[in-house]
Amino acid sequence: MSEDHDRSDASLWVSLWPFLKRHGRLYALALALAPFTAILVALQPWLLQQAIDRYITPGDLPGLQRVALFFLAAVVTGFLTETGHTLALSYAAMRTITDVRRAVYTHTLKLAQRHFDRTPTGRLLTRATNDVEALGETLTAGALTIFMDICQVTLVLGAMLWLDARLTLALLLVGPPLALVVELLRRRLRTLYHLVRTSLSDLNAYLSERLEGIPIVQLYRDEARTLAMFDERLYRYRDATIRTNVFDALMYATVDGFTSITLALMLWYGSGGLFGTVATAGVLAAFIEYVNKLFRPIQELSAKIAVIQRAGAALSKIFGLLETHEHIHEGTGSLPAPRGHVALEHVTFAYGDGPPVLSDVSLELQPGEVVALVGRTGSGKTTIGKLLTRAYEGWTGRITLDGVPLQELPTATVRHAIGSVHQDVQLFPGDVRFNLTLGRDIDDATLREAIRLVRAEAVVQRLGGLDGHIEEGGRNLSSGEAQLLSFARTMAYDPQVVILDEATASVDSLTEARIQDATDAILAAKTTLVIAHRLSTIVHADRIAVLEKGRIVELGNHATLLAADGRYAELFRQQFQDTPAEA
Repeated sequence: MSEDHDRSDASLWVSLWPFLKRHGRLYALALALAPFTAILVALQPWLLQQAIDRYITPGDLPGLQRVALFFLAAVVTGFLTETGHTLALSYAAMRTITDVRRAVYTHTLKLAQRHFDRTPTGRLLTRATNDVEALGETLTAGALTIFMDICQVTLVLGAMLWLDARLTLALLLVGPPLALVVELLRRRLRTLYHLVRTSLSDLNAYLSERLEGIPIVQLYRDEARTLAMFDERLYRYRDATIRTNVFDALMYATVDGFTSITLALMLWYGSGGLFGTVATAGVLAAFIEYVNKLFRPIQELSAKIAVIQRAGAALSKIFGLLETHEHIHEGTGSLPAPRGHVALEHVTFAYGDGPPVLSDVSLELQPGEVVALVGRTGSGKTTIGKLLTRAYEGWTGRITLDGVPLQELPTATVRHAIGSVHQDVQLFPGDVRFNLTLGRDIDDATLREAIRLVRAEAVVQRLGGLDGHIEEGGRNLSSGEAQLLSFARTMAYDPQVVILDEATASVDSLTEARIQDATDAILAAKTTLVIAHRLSTIVHADRIAVLEKGRIVELGNHATLLAADGRYAELFRQQFQDTPAEA
């Protein structure tokens, strides 16, 4: 489902209901206190009218004192009930947006790789931060507080009709045009807030991408063009926000203007200008209070509508992500004693609607065997590794692990049995121990053994041991050192199958030699798939599969393939003509 799908506000709030009902008691308490608060608010102007007409005008001081005490009690009780309403609503709202934010992150973790191929990181970041924050603002100061406003408006109008029906009806003449203007502005605000969320998402996505690649931007002196593209997105967001603020202010000013018109009509009536009668001083004083209490929630309603429109746009984005069903299918099978036998049988695969990247590929990896994949860029080598770790699905044919089809196994089982070391190493800010375990319960003895096996003792010692600090992105490590830690991470998990995806392509010769020594020492008893660009790293592989345009065109060991003088021999000669030192 597209992340920018269009849905009505009502359906979006219905989708939010499962999150709201988890904290239903707090919401129910907030809603229950709303009518009591409204009653006390409506009672206060009536007490003021009673004090003026029945006690101040006749000069009844004892009666005035009693009314004053009632008025004080109404004010204090109203304050307490409104405070309880606000606290209950705030607690419930914060717990709800915490659940929503967690759901967004949990859902994102389960998405298939194909979703991340086309979705910028900054856009996903916006969903979990800005959009959820807009929802929280609505829950605490928008949607549910409108219920209390409705109660207050209803009770205030009832009290006004009871005090003076003709004056109330005269004031209600402003109601229809006010409702029409508010509705027109509300519709325009919804469109504008959707544009604001979209433009902010694009801005964050672009900023995230360029900040991550800022060394390349500076190296190739691309600052001016990058700034121009940033300005284009920034100004689009600015203009949308300005237009939104203008309509928001217009809605507030409209309500404020209608309030002044209403007060003028009331004074006209009080002076006998409409029906030829004059209201008492108490009624006029009460109506002045009632008009303020009537239009205050209506004034705030304009701001709350703006908040709700922001939330509507944010909810559209959030549920656009949550309703994106691009998950890897979770099987229910098991591997009681994984051995590391992998088989691909007539596998064909394409990314989305593109042409096939793999065509009728059949390959078997026996336990303990080292098989290498070689071929030109785009031949499909890395894709095979991605299918084995279930980063993608949707292939035709059959892929099995120890005889069990991958689709029938949980992804956690597959990824525990098949480890992968990539050329691009991902390290996180934190200590060495966390970067090797990623939070899993692996004891230090196992970690030290993994470090020893991959010849990374010197790297870890330089950092300060397992408690040593790794900076963001591994900035305090060379690419070779980072790669050694990646090897140690994989070995600490002790998978039955290891995929080395161009794992030595970007390291220096000394580090490559250390990795090659580690590979010879620790992978003898594992099934190993080496995806290689530098052929010098795979000459001792048990078998070498040569891929060309998604097909295996040759299969054999190094000596056999060289003797056949086919595609492998051609690749080998071309590479070592370019790099005679390695030869």
